[in-house]
Amino acid sequence: MKFKITVIFFILFKTCFCVNAQQTGSSSLFVSSALTPVNSFTNGVEGPAVDKEGNLYAVNYDHQGTIGKITPSGAASIFVELPKGSIGNGIRFSRHGDMYVADYTNHNILKVDMNTKTVSVFAYDGSMAQPNDIAITNRNTFFASNPDWANNTGSIWYANKKGKIVLLEGNMGTTNGIEVSPDNKRLYVNESVQRKVWVYDISKKGKISSKKLFMEFPDFGLDGMRCDANGNLYVTRYDKGVVAIVSPQGKLIREVTLIGKKPSNVAFGGPDGKTVYVTMQDKGNVETFRTDTPGQEWVNKHKH
Repeated sequence: MKFKITVIFFILFKTCFCVNAQQTGSSSLFVSSALTPVNSFTNGVEGPAVDKEGNLYAVNYDHQGTIGKITPSGAASIFVELPKGSIGNGIRFSRHGDMYVADYTNHNILKVDMNTKTVSVFAYDGSMAQPNDIAITNRNTFFASNPDWANNTGSIWYANKKGKIVLLEGNMGTTNGIEVSPDNKRLYVNESVQRKVWVYDISKKGKISSKKLFMEFPDFGLDGMRCDANGNLYVTRYDKGVVAIVSPQGKLIREVTLIGKKPSNVAFGGPDGKTVYVTMQDKGNVETFRTDTPGQEWVNKHKH
């Protein structure tokens, strides 16, 4: 009888432990798995972003020039077709729930009405090479990276609430990933080919200053970036197949190994903001892993 009681107690303890581990996600932190099938997106898959309801969006689902939508239950579909000739890259949501898309072929930042799916031009400047990726502040203003891949150069642009664009800094390397810190006081910009991440101070009027080298990597490329609520920067390492998590002090905390080798961008979502979505250009799909801190964008969406 004593043996049976011991066995029953062990089974109950193990069951409770496993259920608790699944609920907290602690048993599978930083382990990546495929969310969508290989080649469900084109090799131009980019710009993951999550709305307040938990739907994931990314560009070039099924074919170029689209924005795909993946519901929390996993159902995938084309959300919207962009205007002819437009191809999206970075996507961001404002606090009001509006979607903004970097249209790199037509030099636009597009705005998508989430109810009517109407696509309009929010900002345009024909002298930009792209834009490539965008970051949004708590004042609903934007920073955009603008790489010139042919010449390994780039620049940073700023758009105010009304969509007026100005050049902030030129003569840089191939600017790509761009992000604003949780306190909106710092701007991070990386250069893909040069493998450097720069940090700037941001004024209330959107001016940047005090440029400093935040981090430099010895190999492979850099692409999209996002901050978690603690200010850690998640950097996609293109061709290395990892997401590097870097502290606000510029120290590498860890690298999360992915299935594919060409991650292009990251976003936070899930029921607690601790699910990370990674777009993979070599696989044409989205991977996902759990982390220990919610994303800053997710926190902002759920404050009210």
